[in-house]
Amino acid sequence: MKIKLFPCAAILALICMSGCNNTDFYGKMNRQAAAEYLIPVRPASEGRNPCWNKFAKKFMYAPAFDVPAMENAAKYRFTVRGDEGEWSFVTADPGASLAPIWNSIPPSEVELQVEALASDGSSLGVAYERKFLRDFPFEGPYRAPARDYREAAVKGALYIHMMPEIQNWIGSEVPDMAYSHNTYPCKIIGATIRNECLIARELPERRENALEVAQSAAAFLVRMSRPEGDPLAFFPPTYYLDKEASKREWNQGKTMTLEAASAGQAFLDLYDVTGEKEWLDRAVNIGRTYMKLQREDGSLPIKVDFVTGEPVNEVCAMLHPLLRYFVRLEGYGFGEFVPARLKGEEWMNTVAVERFDMTGQFEDVNVKGLEPYQNLTNCTAAPYASYLLRKKDMSDADLRNAIDLIRLSEDQFVHWAYPDRTQDGFPKKNAPCVHEQYHYEMPVDNSSCNVANAWLDLYEVTGDRLALAKAKALIDNITIQQNAVNGKIPTTFEWRDAAKDRKRTFWINCAFGSVTTLLRFAEME
Repeated sequence: MKIKLFPCAAILALICMSGCNNTDFYGKMNRQAAAEYLIPVRPASEGRNPCWNKFAKKFMYAPAFDVPAMENAAKYRFTVRGDEGEWSFVTADPGASLAPIWNSIPPSEVELQVEALASDGSSLGVAYERKFLRDFPFEGPYRAPARDYREAAVKGALYIHMMPEIQNWIGSEVPDMAYSHNTYPCKIIGATIRNECLIARELPERRENALEVAQSAAAFLVRMSRPEGDPLAFFPPTYYLDKEASKREWNQGKTMTLEAASAGQAFLDLYDVTGEKEWLDRAVNIGRTYMKLQREDGSLPIKVDFVTGEPVNEVCAMLHPLLRYFVRLEGYGFGEFVPARLKGEEWMNTVAVERFDMTGQFEDVNVKGLEPYQNLTNCTAAPYASYLLRKKDMSDADLRNAIDLIRLSEDQFVHWAYPDRTQDGFPKKNAPCVHEQYHYEMPVDNSSCNVANAWLDLYEVTGDRLALAKAKALIDNITIQQNAVNGKIPTTFEWRDAAKDRKRTFWINCAFGSVTTLLRFAEME
């Protein structure tokens, strides 16, 4: 299909005004959003997937549920009740969405009751009941950015760069475990390398120091990697020492299969900034190991034994990090990865996307024994939407799937506002933001980036200004949450008292995601 790429400058000029209070623009965007919220997200009635929202606790788009048909029922009365009132409609379809009444229901906790009716209108009993949050819709404008996007990005990168645990790499061959998240080498140390490469590119006066840090950290990953000839040749480990999730029994001696792609991306960044071919060679060799591990159907196991490479459970990995990695390797002229990428795409599209089971796969959350849809996450849905939208040969089906995945991400994980307040009247969490997963219902900066980037990709492909406005709202809030004194971008966006805030977790990989998203938006502007 032919795709038109829309320039961002003209649109950003409309919505990046001081205070972002363009009434006409946001009036139009809010009306568009309200209309789109009446279209349910991939309902089971389409016949593509089962009803995916069994475990969902909130909805922004009018939901449709798996309501069983009752014998002798001619119609069904859908009634939603809450503190703000009661709304109902009658339909012959037990799987109908709540669209007829959805935009009349104010944001609040509500209860749905579906009553089966005979042909004479008499009740045959309750067919279905459910409680959920009718969530706040997008209603811009939101708060203006606290600072220039590039300034925010550079300050965020500098905070990481200047951490004592990062500077410790100069003169040390092992990570400083005072920063306990260093227990995840591929994810955290890989992100450290990438951040230092960014510093070396963007701030020439810090280049020498940053590259010394990056090369020392990269050398550690190399030393920790499996040797050539092993089933997991060139893969660094997911876990290091007995800290955090590393000490859990089910992780001992195991590795998350796709984590090595994070290290590979770091080696490619280091090659880009130094020109030293050893880093490119190592990245390519990681990719070749992935090709050997890939199954005939294109899938890979989510977790394997770090020595033997044997799967430790039946769960398949969500492949978006690997597919992005293959695309990047192809950009260096390695066409050998194309067949493996295409096989991986086929598996993602015909299995994961078709079932709409965008399951969370985190190194600190056990995935074994989960029911389908039990731990959905934006961290699978939104990045794969971005992958589809960035394809050179994107099809109409790719675009439709990407839009479905973005809508799922907004419906289940974006929060434009919150009903809950502290005893002092403050929101308990700082919107606009994005929750990470069902098993961790907390606004995370990198989750905001996942969804914002997907919206930016959608805007660049379709020119949808609402997608751009939504992305901007999320990105602006990152600058607001950022510490103005030291540049730290907190991982979680929630209100904390002083004692609890001293223990706030900070994930380098998430902060680096914010840095790169802010830089992208600065370049678009």
